[in-house]
Amino acid sequence: MQDADAVVVGGGPAGLSAALYLARYNREVLVFDTGHGRSTHHQTNHNYLGFPGGIPTVDLRKLGREQLGRYANARIAHHLITHAEGDAERGFTVRSQGHSWRARTLVLATGVLDHFPHFTGWESYVGRSMFWCITCDGYENRGRSILVAGHTDAAAGEAMQLHSLTDRVRLLTNSASDEISPKFRRRLEGAGIPVVHDRIGEVEGAGGLLTAVVTRGGRRLELDALFSIQGATPETTLARQLGVRLAPTGYVEVDSEQKTSVPGVYAAGDLTALHSHQVTSAVHEGAQAASAANYFLHPPELKAD
Repeated sequence: MQDADAVVVGGGPAGLSAALYLARYNREVLVFDTGHGRSTHHQTNHNYLGFPGGIPTVDLRKLGREQLGRYANARIAHHLITHAEGDAERGFTVRSQGHSWRARTLVLATGVLDHFPHFTGWESYVGRSMFWCITCDGYENRGRSILVAGHTDAAAGEAMQLHSLTDRVRLLTNSASDEISPKFRRRLEGAGIPVVHDRIGEVEGAGGLLTAVVTRGGRRLELDALFSIQGATPETTLARQLGVRLAPTGYVEVDSEQKTSVPGVYAAGDLTALHSHQVTSAVHEGAQAASAANYFLHPPELKAD
């Protein structure tokens, strides 16, 4: 077993931000990064202040790791943590296959699993012409032909929002069911957004750029961009093992300092859904979690409460 003041599970913007702050608080911090997650796709982030031309999220991760690498008290390990246990009094233990580590605090930054449409080579299109976030990528798709994939009111609402950026929007349910309510269907009709109740059979495109979707029913839908509004599942396995309280939505419940219901355990980034699943929010939440964890680690005589 190896000991640390804090273990951070997740090497995306939230986890790296938390680790950087903890390192600068002079804490021994261990980050576990499997190299997966939203920030490992091909998208360029245009909303992060200080990068006039935008920055690919993979480059942001790389810069974050380089920045963290300047601190001898911070380490990154490429293990998949499959189990977490313990409490603030005894300390916490995290495990991967054949390995265990102990820490006095935990920061969970495990993110979410997106439900993208799956077709041959789908991963190469994510962030290039297949997106999941209008806040992140809507602006770059003004005036373009957009296909929204989703069968719920959330997808219908996204289609309506995208309609403010382009008048070429269609919605493909990509599901056996169509759960769009009459209210939203009327809104779609009023905006001139057609609904195609079918599923993706195959796609046309190259180099990460989609040009058309062919449905299982044989309909060919030309497009410039596909927005997947098929939801995401928060990665809460470790949180549930620790007894952390989840919100009704399934995300980890935190307060404004990223504290969970379990003392000594913090959560940051998309896992919390506290904000709108943005890189900027993730970095902020990681900093908040680390600051709260650092205060937790102080001896009683250094605390005001």
